[in-house]
This record gives sequence, structure tokens and C-alpha cells, in this order.
Amino acid sequence: MTELIRCSWTGMAGNAAYIAYHDDEWGRPLTGDDAVFERVALEAFQSGLSWLTILRKRENFRAAFDRFSIVKVAAYTEQDVERLLGDEGIVRNRAKIEAVVGNARAAMDLSEGLSDLVWRYADPDAPVPRSMADVPATTPGSKALAKELKKHGFRFVGPTTAYALMQAIGLVNDHIEGCVARSR
Repeated sequence: MTELIRCSWTGMAGNAAYIAYHDDEWGRPLTGDDAVFERVALEAFQSGLSWLTILRKRENFRAAFDRFSIVKVAAYTEQDVERLLGDEGIVRNRAKIEAVVGNARAAMDLSEGLSDLVWRYADPDAPVPRSMADVPATTPGSKALAKELKKHGFRFVGPTTAYALMQAIGLVNDHIEGCVARSR
């Protein structure tokens, strides 16, 4: 029986949900303003934490943030921020919560929409990594995307977070050479 090859980061958790995320979501093209907004928000919450922490709380985040509806989150008030700070099912960090609300408002102001803006930075010709050591933390594209988002008022979207977003929604395919999920 041949052992399946996966990106090494999946083994760090040894968790079925983590493996399913790797195999079925990470690196798959994802479009739609609310769907991309969810990933921008979750990547911001992940900053300084493990992705597994965020993945385990994802359904709680979705419930707490109205399934990441840009229109609904943009209308949040200080009372909503206080409600979120009291929600034990999510990461309770005021700066990150306020950034998500502010990012929803910034997304509302984008004439082309968030998904279209982000997808302008897709890099389908990125080299195929042979190992995770070949995967960069930032790229010129992620630096440009972060700069563009910040220009529009987004927060918690530095070049490293922007690159994680690019990986998560398929702007780049960083599944390593031979990974079972690379060609799906």
C-alpha cells in the first residue's frame, strides 16, 4: 500500500479536521466577496496563533460574525464588539475584532468587490515547492496585495498574512510536489 504524501504541516496536528482542511480546502480557488472576507478575517485572527486553533473555532466564528456577511458585519456597533469580546467560542482580541468590523466597512467601499480585488494578485505560475522549505512566508505579490488592502483601509493584512490568504484561497498552489492535494 502506497503512503499518501501530504504537505508536512498536516502532520503537526495529527487531526482529521486539519487533514480534511488541507486536502479539500487549502489552495483551492475560492471566490465571492463574503467567502474571501471570511478568510481575510480568519487569517487576521490567526496572526500569532496556530491555524489549528482558528480551524477548531471556525464554526463559532461563523456564528458570531453572521457567517461573515460583509453587509452585516459592516453594520456592527460597539455593542456588537462587546458581545464578541464576551464570546468564549472565538478569539477575544479587541484589536482583531475591531479590525474585522473595519475591514467589512472597507470591503463595502470597494467598487470592484473584495474577491475581484484579491484575485488580481493570483500567481498561477508560482514555482512548485519540492518541500515546505521552498514555500516563502511572503512574496512580491503578497507585499503588493497587503499594500493594496491597506490603501483601502484594511487592517491586520501584512505581507505574511496576505500570503497565507493567497495560499488558503488558491491564488497560489503551495502544495508540495507529489502532495495528494496538489492536483485536485
